[in-house]
Amino acid sequence: MDMELNNLSLKELKDLQSRVGKAIATYEDRRKREALTQLEASARDLGFSLSELVDAQTQKKRPATAPRFANPNNADDTWSGRGRKPRWYIEAIESGKEPAELEIN
Repeated sequence: MDMELNNLSLKELKDLQSRVGKAIATYEDRRKREALTQLEASARDLGFSLSELVDAQTQKKRPATAPRFANPNNADDTWSGRGRKPRWYIEAIESGKEPAELEIN
């Protein structure tokens, strides 16, 4: 788009500046809507809705597990036995305690 800006009046230049500012501000939103429309059309061509494909991608989280071990110094500080070992658990094992001693009965 080639324009001769020198031939425009001040009012026309300010109007153009305002329109350009709005176009810049909404550019990403317009591109996202275009992409979404294309994705919906592609999914429809394959016999799916876009929401079916997106929902299939989400990982289902494991339900929270019950605590299995308790800190001997603070019974409210517990650990399920999954994931990273808490510092209190490591320190208790290093001090000679057996894992069975830390288990919640």
